[in-house]
Amino acid sequence: MAATRDADAAGQSDRSPLTDTDRAGLLEYMMLMRAVEEEGLRLYKQGKVPGSFYDGRGQEAVCVGATWALHGSDPISSPLIRDLGAHLVRGTDLVELFRHYMGRSNTISRGREGNVHFGDRTKGIVGMISMLPDMMVVAVGFAMAFRMRGERRCALTFFGDGATSRGDWHEAMNWAGIDQLPVIFVFENNQTAYSTPTSRQFAVDPVDRAAGYGVHAITIDGNDVEAVFAATSAARTRAVEGGGPTLIETQTMRMHGHGAHDDAGYMEKDVLEKWAARDPINSYAERLRADRVDVDAIQARVTETVSEAVDAAMTGPMPEPSEALGDVFCQGEAEPIGEGPTRWSGFAQEVTK
Repeated sequence: MAATRDADAAGQSDRSPLTDTDRAGLLEYMMLMRAVEEEGLRLYKQGKVPGSFYDGRGQEAVCVGATWALHGSDPISSPLIRDLGAHLVRGTDLVELFRHYMGRSNTISRGREGNVHFGDRTKGIVGMISMLPDMMVVAVGFAMAFRMRGERRCALTFFGDGATSRGDWHEAMNWAGIDQLPVIFVFENNQTAYSTPTSRQFAVDPVDRAAGYGVHAITIDGNDVEAVFAATSAARTRAVEGGGPTLIETQTMRMHGHGAHDDAGYMEKDVLEKWAARDPINSYAERLRADRVDVDAIQARVTETVSEAVDAAMTGPMPEPSEALGDVFCQGEAEPIGEGPTRWSGFAQEVTK
């Protein structure tokens, strides 16, 4: 099964069955992701967020577009440090999120974590761990379960270019390819693994390697949210209809350092300027303006929502030290993973389970 470079990635956008409401929603969640992370970075600089802070500026289209294409019953294992949009599309509460960032008592992490390792199993999101791409293997496990139970569901997982150099990546790709499992691998190629460029990470591109595992693979513009949606939607259809796994390479750029502690001095200025001109939010906003969408109203709503969430989060108490050891181990039967909201209007007439 050959891997393919999708020469018509931009054209996928024109074929996406998105309504005006869908398009406005895609823009709103990208704007929301950026606004939340800008506020988080501001709070970090004020000393109100412990540790460091990680953001996905420039990569918003990937996680928002991919998650929008999923049914709420399709688990994500898992959004990474630049995939906040996946959490937001799945309905993560903003007040609890900001409390989580600030180490206050909250329902997401109970104040035990910074802004990286978190999820919400009630909404179908498995929290990430730092050993990437271990969560790819978990996604493949989900897919195997769906196959065994005869469910029309798929699993999706995100990973970066650096993750493709680890053995877990090989194991997940190999397993998915052998059993042709219903899983989607979203490869966020932001050109750099911390400070190591892709030219020093691998001799053979991961998309080309996919053929060796029997995994269908395409490359798309990761800064075009509709192209990401279209590719993910097609991959999901392929998966639930028995067509096997898909690797989607989304070409994008990390516009900030690895974290707030990293000034990204190793990045070439002209490269960042080139990608800044292709900002996924600005370009999509202009596109929707041309279609008479009230972009300013969407931005105003996002700004107000984030401001209110921060104010409410500030009133939350710090966690009790006595709670630190609670729920470290599962006691009794584990609860099944939940289901998040289904955003794409196209699922309204579709039976998925």
